[in-house]
Amino acid sequence: MSAAVLVLYNPVSGDSTAKEFFENHVLPYLDSNGIRPAAVMATEHAGHAGTIVTDFLQKHQGEVTIVLGSGDGTLHEVVNALSGRALDTTRAITFALVPCGTANALFSSLFPSMSERPVVSYKLLSLDAFIARAKPKPLALARTTLYEAPTRHVPCHGIVSVVVTSTALHASILEDSELLRKEIPGIERFKVAAQQNKTRWYRSRVKLSPVPSTGAVQVYDPDTNALVPHKGSLELSGPFVYFLSTVNVDRLEPAFRIAPQFSAEPPEDASLDVVIVRPQRDPTFTFDTPQTREAFATKAFTVLIAAYQDGNHIRLRYKENGDISADNDGPTVVEYFRCGGWEWIPEEADEKARLVCSDGTILKIAEGGRAVCGAIESRNLLVYG
Repeated sequence: MSAAVLVLYNPVSGDSTAKEFFENHVLPYLDSNGIRPAAVMATEHAGHAGTIVTDFLQKHQGEVTIVLGSGDGTLHEVVNALSGRALDTTRAITFALVPCGTANALFSSLFPSMSERPVVSYKLLSLDAFIARAKPKPLALARTTLYEAPTRHVPCHGIVSVVVTSTALHASILEDSELLRKEIPGIERFKVAAQQNKTRWYRSRVKLSPVPSTGAVQVYDPDTNALVPHKGSLELSGPFVYFLSTVNVDRLEPAFRIAPQFSAEPPEDASLDVVIVRPQRDPTFTFDTPQTREAFATKAFTVLIAAYQDGNHIRLRYKENGDISADNDGPTVVEYFRCGGWEWIPEEADEKARLVCSDGTILKIAEGGRAVCGAIESRNLLVYG
């Protein structure tokens, strides 16, 4: 029995052109290839995508293909709606992605931008794979659980991400960028939000746990341009400027290749690629002052700019005088790891350090609490890429 097909799009994602694109391109393309969707639906409010998908699964047995026109946020919503019922079954749910969002991290990672290709045909690449009956790729997930205190083991909140889980600067940027969405609907709002948080440091402790199958945390070595194993777990002290982990992607925007080793050295098991910047690794650091933070903000933005240069940020190193470049042998500015999971334990007084971002959804850790994130295999969630 062939999979039932649900066509679903978010008409207000990105620049709000999904409805037009689906009517002019996606639906005619499916029809010309003999594919008759069981339903064509548009979301009408927050949370609607998850409801549509779960209702569809109740009405249709067997495998399901979802042609999804949105950004990463709507996919995140759908996966979280499924997490209580579909992730523990063998029923295959496969996504054919049509990028209609702001950043489209998962689609851009599956199909790195080909500037010479027409926009319409590029946006239909995942649909092409579905129509060609290509073998879909399994999605890994990152499950984040918030606990009210470091010693308590009863969770107070849980969420699943399919792209990114972060704290520190990235979470602050995502929180503030939502306030700018109406004024600046495009990705420029993220740069504005970054400027608003550029001198902020985040006080926390971090524990990185090994990938279970290897018993190791892998650490990026710039001398070999490769990940090397470190047996057991690792503990890192703050402050932090940047702390971000990804699954399934090497980039968060078409050109922002923040986790380049995901594609350079694809993981064999579900794992998290973690990117960290800690300002006190700077050899010129002495005291935490406003001037010190202002000076380091320039270096942090140099790192972020280098991520737009095909992920070159992970090769940046300090010189003895604190300058950074990729052509010296000093300590790396960015610490890059691959692990099975992490634990973020923020200081109670640092309110911004208690923010956690899961695919754009902002959570807040309780005072004295912690966040625990781990990679898991979804098994039955797949994507055409």
